[in-house]
Amino acid sequence: MEDSAGTVNNKSMRKSQKKQIENNLNLLDRAHGAIKKALETKNTEIALTLLEQTQDLAIQMGGMIEEALGEDFATVGILESYCEQIYQTYEMIRQQQVLNINKTCKSLQKELIRIENSVKNDIHVRTTVVFLPYKASMWDSLESVWKAMDADPDCDAYVVPIPYYDKKPNGSLGQMHYEGNEFPKYVPITRYDEYSLDARRPDVIYIHNPYDECNHVTSVHPAFYAKELRKYTDKLVYIPYFVLDEIQPDNQAAIDDMKGFCFLPGTIYADQVIVQSENMRQIYINEYIKAAKEMGLGGEHIDRRFLESKFLGLGSPKFDKVRNTRKEDLEIPAEWLKIIEKPDGSWKKVILYNTSISSLLRHNEKMLVKMKSVFRTFKEKKNEVALLWRPHPLIRATVESMRPEFKAEYDKLVEEYREEGWGIYDDTADMNRAIGISDAYYGDPSSLVPLYQKTERPIMIQNVEVGVSGQ
Repeated sequence: MEDSAGTVNNKSMRKSQKKQIENNLNLLDRAHGAIKKALETKNTEIALTLLEQTQDLAIQMGGMIEEALGEDFATVGILESYCEQIYQTYEMIRQQQVLNINKTCKSLQKELIRIENSVKNDIHVRTTVVFLPYKASMWDSLESVWKAMDADPDCDAYVVPIPYYDKKPNGSLGQMHYEGNEFPKYVPITRYDEYSLDARRPDVIYIHNPYDECNHVTSVHPAFYAKELRKYTDKLVYIPYFVLDEIQPDNQAAIDDMKGFCFLPGTIYADQVIVQSENMRQIYINEYIKAAKEMGLGGEHIDRRFLESKFLGLGSPKFDKVRNTRKEDLEIPAEWLKIIEKPDGSWKKVILYNTSISSLLRHNEKMLVKMKSVFRTFKEKKNEVALLWRPHPLIRATVESMRPEFKAEYDKLVEEYREEGWGIYDDTADMNRAIGISDAYYGDPSSLVPLYQKTERPIMIQNVEVGVSGQ
């Protein structure tokens, strides 16, 4: 890009800084009108005061531009010329010299227009975007957006994993976790305690946790609640960490099972919410309005036109990740290969077994009995089939917080499965590796199912009531 002086300009300014300069230009334009009126009414004291204030504001703008773009930047030179005209006008008035009011004001306005054009055409805007994931296993809900931002030469994109806590049964915060070292190696990580949102004030913040204090199992650090983050940015964007089975907007029975996701701190405080489809967008809007009315809220919370611009059905980045994951590109741990490979080097059929939080909370001890039954069945077929068990990343924390009476039994089940070594236990952050290497899905009707559907491989939903009598 070339500036108005014809030189190449590769420097840029923060969007918020340029906006501040544009606001100051509006103030200068208004000041010009007031200066002309003061001169016409022969109120020289007011005219002199306004000229002083105008010059101070122009000098302030010049300093801001000079700091960001350099003292030789085109706009700085135009501002200097403008300040010189202000000074000359001030001195003529102070010395009571004859002044052609219309000519003087037109000359000042001409310089101001030159400044406005230079700001508009020469100052290149650079956007700062911050991603605040908390669990590495949920990074895929933001990754494709980050990749696009990171590839944009006019954008500075930061990935700042934030700490989270387990919640104790009484609702208080328990152990803190930080997973910044578990993200893919190609993702540059900035520590949360080395990035000040208050000082840096990014243009956009992306989150994937909508709960704030409303989750019974975990909580991100309260400093990163959505209601706090909106103080530090012009645009807070929430993208759900999950995807759901597609629902038609008129299927109220199915909607009732998921409507709790539609009205949470993340959807309330975010400036924009991006969901997986247009149908889901309409459901979110409808259920948001219902919940807001039930709480007695008005204004933008029940304004459909406003909400239609707030909620966008652009699709989930999780779908992008699944579609772009190729088996041949995956790094498979040696201990997994020992279970997957047959003696001749060929692969067994790999079955992804997924157990969800909701099924455990719904079925309680019966779910544990079902899992034992599944393990017995697949252990008998271990020479032909490799079971890859991937429980929900928060399932143990959920047991500890909401079903503590089953904690010892669940821990024993995990320990025995891992020690026997005939199947794979996947508690890593990379869910897409499990999807990529598997040949079929078996397990609970969780948010992993609509993702797995993108692979067009077989899916079988387990029935907890089947196979539990053998215990």
